[in-house]
Amino acid sequence: MKRLSFAIILACCTLAVAAQDAIRVNYKGAKPTISDFITAYLAPSNDEEDGCDEEAMSGIRYAWERYLKGFTHDENYTFTLDSKNGFAVYEAKYNNDDSELLIRIEMCYWNEADGKHKLFAYNHKSFTNGKYDPGQYDGLTFMRYNNATKKMTYHSDDGVEAFKETRSPNVEYSCSLPHSGKDIIVTCWERNGKKTQKTLKWNGHGFSY
Repeated sequence: MKRLSFAIILACCTLAVAAQDAIRVNYKGAKPTISDFITAYLAPSNDEEDGCDEEAMSGIRYAWERYLKGFTHDENYTFTLDSKNGFAVYEAKYNNDDSELLIRIEMCYWNEADGKHKLFAYNHKSFTNGKYDPGQYDGLTFMRYNNATKKMTYHSDDGVEAFKETRSPNVEYSCSLPHSGKDIIVTCWERNGKKTQKTLKWNGHGFSY
């Protein structure tokens, strides 16, 4: 698989999300929960010309639909939801000859300091035999929710973008969303096998690097 092709496809997917109208978040009660954000984000688009959205999310959509019916896993995947901490994780494993592929998708949200917005994150990671091995759908996506309109739109975080500008061609980066706490942990995977970590700190409206 060629990294250039992956980058082009991922860019197309991201632009497709950005070009969509705002996504409405339906919920019951006083405020939306992580389940409401997941349902809204995973809802199929009505404008999928190249099938990108369907291919990227078919697995987790299937898992989420089964979770809502009371099934948390099957032979190939697990889905865990922590409503109290506003966090969910989907993991799917596939065996191919001597290799094991792991897909891990994390989702969570933050309450912004202005009391008017929430930030929802969707984080896709791929591993081969325990080592980070990014594919065409890997990456971190943010959606900003407006309490007044009850809709969320694609959002680019300045702190995360500032970190991306430091990227080295010899290093791959993966993000881990917080199950508890508020900061994002970034793991730097060097080609020699060495790993280091950095922290993107939540500042009330985004992340500081």
